[in-house]
Parts: sequence; structure tokens; C-alpha cells
Amino acid sequence: MTPPRIVSPEEWLTARKDLLQEEKELTARQEALAARRRQLPMVKLDKDYVFEGSGGRTSLLEAFEGRRQLIVYHFMFGPNDDEGHNSCSLMVDNISHEEHLHALDTTIALVSRAPLPKLLRFKERMGWSVPWYSSYGNDFNYDFHVTNDEAIAPVQYNYKDKATLVEKGTPWYVSGEWQGVSVFLRDGDDVFHTYSAYERGIEGLVNTFNYLDLTPLGRQIHITEIGFHDSYASKVSNGCATGIRPA
Repeated sequence: MTPPRIVSPEEWLTARKDLLQEEKELTARQEALAARRRQLPMVKLDKDYVFEGSGGRTSLLEAFEGRRQLIVYHFMFGPNDDEGHNSCSLMVDNISHEEHLHALDTTIALVSRAPLPKLLRFKERMGWSVPWYSSYGNDFNYDFHVTNDEAIAPVQYNYKDKATLVEKGTPWYVSGEWQGVSVFLRDGDDVFHTYSAYERGIEGLVNTFNYLDLTPLGRQIHITEIGFHDSYASKVSNGCATGIRPA
């Protein structure tokens, strides 16, 4: 990529102030969107989803761990896969300490269709502490549109049906495992679905890219090209980068 222009401190300050105004406008817009998100109506769940977790069979209600809110990250890891998806792994790497969420009455958990032993092996390899549940054998992934198999349920991903997915040039979404985030609220023993997002709708949860967006080189690679955190060679950069492209 072409490096930024070299200018005087005065020119830099003028350009930075111009950008700052745009950043402030974006912040205000994000705050307004968050307020609208909080005001979305909710749907009471009428299914008793039961998962397999490290502590045995666990209902969706039990996955709240006594807190009022539950955030589920739909992690792409199918029954026949040997390891989790690389971009989903980046998402979980960015969760860090769940204690901050717990202190605000919120639990975060992962759900995938792979059998529990596979999930736990990969979790140990990655060094994660986030609870991970297997939805293998129940309807959870199909009902929240992160597993598509039209022999089982109508195809839908990111609020698009099969015909729309094909029409929009994304036919790969009509089958298989996909990522997303769903949010639930508990009132006593009643569980409500309040929000779900998919595709780039959850990109803001990746702080690795948020940090890279502050830099001249930017993200450099697409999220699907990211490596597992234990796959990088340990070496010091000499200032040269290969395969880098503009973000």
C-alpha cells in the first residue's frame, strides 16, 4: 500500500480535526442505534432447549447461570468438523475476561452443533474459559438460523430466505454452519429472545480489527484469512510485509 503523505505538524492537526468531527458523528449514530436496539420488542421462547455442557445436560435457562441476560455466540463447528472455524476463534479470542459481563448481570456462552468432546478438546487447545455448549440433536441452531439444511427447516441467513441469498450472489449460505450472535433476557423462568445479528453485523465485536482500523496498514487481510492464535510463527518483523493488501 502507499504510505500516508508526509506533512507538517500543522497540516496533520488540521486533517486530524476534520476526521475527529466525522468520528464524533459516528459515535452519536452508534449511541442512537444502541438505544433503538434496547427498545426492540422481544419474543417469549416456547421451546425447552437442552444442550450438553461440561456439567452435563444444561437447559437454555440454566445457561444464564442465574443472571438476567445471556449472549450466545453461534460458533461455526459442525458435527463432522475436526476443529472450530478460524474467524469464530478470533471472535472468542476477543472476549477476554467474562467477569466484566458477569458484574453487569450478563452471561456469555458459545453454542455449536459439534459433539461436546470435540468442543472441549478445541477449547482446551485455545485456552478459553467461556462456557461452550453442544446443540447437537436439538433445534436451536435451525431455529436461530445458523445451521441451514432445507430438509430440516426453511433456509434463512441474515434475514434472507434461500431465493434472496441466491439472488444476492451468496448461495453458499443456503447450507452448512454459520456464525451469529443472539441475545436473551430472563424474567424468572421465562426466557425471551431480544436480538440476533449475523455476518458483518457482529464485526464490531472483533477488537483486533478495531485496533487495526486505527493504523495506516489497516486490517491487511479478510477475517476468513485469519489464523488460529497458536498457528503464528514467532518472529520479529523486519519492517517488510508480504501479501499485504489495502483494507
